[in-house]
Amino acid sequence: MRRKDKEIVDEKLMVSIIEKAIVCRVAMCWQDEPYVIPMNFGYQDNYIYLHSAREGRKLDILRNNDKVCIEFDVDVELVQSREVCKTSMKYKSVLIFGTAVILKDIAEKKRALDIIMHHYYYHNSPSVFHYPEDALEKVIIIKVKIKKMTGKESL
Repeated sequence: MRRKDKEIVDEKLMVSIIEKAIVCRVAMCWQDEPYVIPMNFGYQDNYIYLHSAREGRKLDILRNNDKVCIEFDVDVELVQSREVCKTSMKYKSVLIFGTAVILKDIAEKKRALDIIMHHYYYHNSPSVFHYPEDALEKVIIIKVKIKKMTGKESL
């Protein structure tokens, strides 16, 4: 990282940023064309879980290239200045690099959906979520194994 003064090295802080984020941005590449999309997610035990419909460009790409980069950011704030070159941003961000697999096992899909649901229903989540069996059959869950994680902040 070029700006070592902005680097986050504490893994617990990086995980807290991921847990606080509402959306992540998933970057993929097929041949020489980059593709990035915002997605809902859940995090647990060094894995990111992504919810997806059954068809679409991201799945076409992932079936051919399983490498992804995922970005999370929180506490973003514009810091304006009367001097243009002194305007800046406050933020905390995390980048993860990993490999994606599409889950097939229904029980594993259910566990992953529970992780995603708990991310968004943190304080009011039921202990057990119920999913219609046909919904579990149809839904696509992408499981990303985190290989590398970096963080950056500007306060």
